[in-house]
Amino acid sequence: MWNRRDFLKKLGLTGALVSTGFFWNKLLAAPQKQMHITILHTNDMHSRIEPFPDNDPKYGGLGGFARINALVKKIRREEENVLLFDSGDVFQGTPYFNFFEGEAEFKLMSKIGYDAGSIGNHEFDNGIEGISSKLKFLNFPLLNANYDFSGTKLEGKIPRYKIFDKGDLRIGVFGVGVDLDGYVEAHNRESIQYIDPVDVAERMVRILKKENNCDLVVCLSHLGHSSRTGNDCDVELAKKTRGVDLILGGHSHTLLEKPVQILNLDNKEVIINQVGWAGIALGRLDFYIDKKKNTKLASSDLIRVDGQLA
Repeated sequence: MWNRRDFLKKLGLTGALVSTGFFWNKLLAAPQKQMHITILHTNDMHSRIEPFPDNDPKYGGLGGFARINALVKKIRREEENVLLFDSGDVFQGTPYFNFFEGEAEFKLMSKIGYDAGSIGNHEFDNGIEGISSKLKFLNFPLLNANYDFSGTKLEGKIPRYKIFDKGDLRIGVFGVGVDLDGYVEAHNRESIQYIDPVDVAERMVRILKKENNCDLVVCLSHLGHSSRTGNDCDVELAKKTRGVDLILGGHSHTLLEKPVQILNLDNKEVIINQVGWAGIALGRLDFYIDKKKNTKLASSDLIRVDGQLA
């Protein structure tokens, strides 16, 4: 039996874990009146289409798009309502990107059946044209609400949000990304303007929760998990906003043993999760929502991506 803590210790990340364990005990059974949604997620895949070699000193035998596909298929057979998301930096990291420039990654993620993703800074490594020309290989949207793409080839091609109806639940999802200044060369980002993600999140909550009656609001973030200087990051976004229920992070390659709970401006918990990088793990969160009582319960699982189901 795989032990999550042993897995994290092997990767040298145990000391960096932040978790409170508030209501994250695995639920044995959910009352019938509660509606159930399973959310799966990855981040920072970095063109790691094939698993790490078995002799890799840190990630030996982990990852691989085919293995993620097998895990997702298994969960979709077992659960009625499933959504699969990615939080950016799909591009860059192996020769697959150097040769195919993102086409292979997008085609494979489409076959796996991702429902939405966000844009990471490495998506701009071949410039705006490098993203725009590859969108035709996607059958799901890349979401971003805090980049102004006006005057670029991405104008009108990147939705701010998407709403998913799963059973009797409505899930609203929006994307935010890191300030590209300092991460992406000026000629690759062109005239893209960065917008404060806190302001954006407030607008998205108003649209998704108040105007469209979403039961759950999810942010696909490529800001990074935390910041020692108080800069934009998932933890600060949770603290400074209202109405976001779940932040699925990327950019910092943070591997959390358990999701983190942060109190927002209304003193309500915001759940934050991130699952390392390169597809070494698949995140799973199960929400049980009672609309009449306006309550949400959740459980989580950090699933090792190895060869057991491939």
